Amino acid sequence: MNSNQIEKNMQENYEWERSKHFDTYNTIIGEYQALACIENAKGRNIADLACGDGTLTALFYKHFDRVVGVEASGKHLEEARKRLPNCEFHECLIEDFKTDEKFDSVFMLNVLEHVINPIELLQRAAGLLKDDGVLIVHVPNANAINRKLAVAMGTLESCEELSPFDINVAGHRRSYTMETFTNDIKKAGLNIKKTGGVFYKMLSTPQIDWFLRNGLWEEGGFGWGRVGAEKKDWKTEFCRACYEIGKERPEDCNIIYAVVSK
Repeated sequence: MNSNQIEKNMQENYEWERSKHFDTYNTIIGEYQALACIENAKGRNIADLACGDGTLTALFYKHFDRVVGVEASGKHLEEARKRLPNCEFHECLIEDFKTDEKFDSVFMLNVLEHVINPIELLQRAAGLLKDDGVLIVHVPNANAINRKLAVAMGTLESCEELSPFDINVAGHRRSYTMETFTNDIKKAGLNIKKTGGVFYKMLSTPQIDWFLRNGLWEEGGFGWGRVGAEKKDWKTEFCRACYEIGKERPEDCNIIYAVVSK
């Protein structure tokens, strides 16, 4: 068994699933990551690398003319194919994906923190681009404001520390700051056109998931709108505000991203 097959088997065995672990928040952050991709994409045909169970691929499928998904986990890909029976999917590591097709945009969300060689992976992903295409890469931000708060509280020793959940459930091998993230992109010989952040997240994932499920979202007395004003879905407005504020403070966001060209 070669090293890539061993790696694929490891990816099959990690427990994390968007619909299982803190699914309220992870569904919402996923939707905003998809929106950030759509806002920065070029062209009409895209590749979604490490597409998982197809939740975000389904959002891309509504927006682009052609979508190709690549996923190492057969379990996740089975769900993706049920969700999008007419979409083209490939079961393999990104490192093993072979095609002559070139794409206007390639999306690689929350992948670099998992892999053995992130620089090689960036180069392979960029190799799928048309000459004027863009690679959009997202990673969790070690310096997110909730992690800075955790360090100040003493629940993390440093912002870059990986928790047991990160290692054993999510399968993370490293954490990224904007500096280390952009350094890896430069080491891969790629050009950074833009950087940004997705979602100003002030609580830990379990906390914000609970808050979104159970928060006092009705108007009046709770800080969410004025009595007698236009009725709104204040939970949705809160999440939208976190996304918009995150654009102004990318260094504090849950997710950081780069738009990259060859």
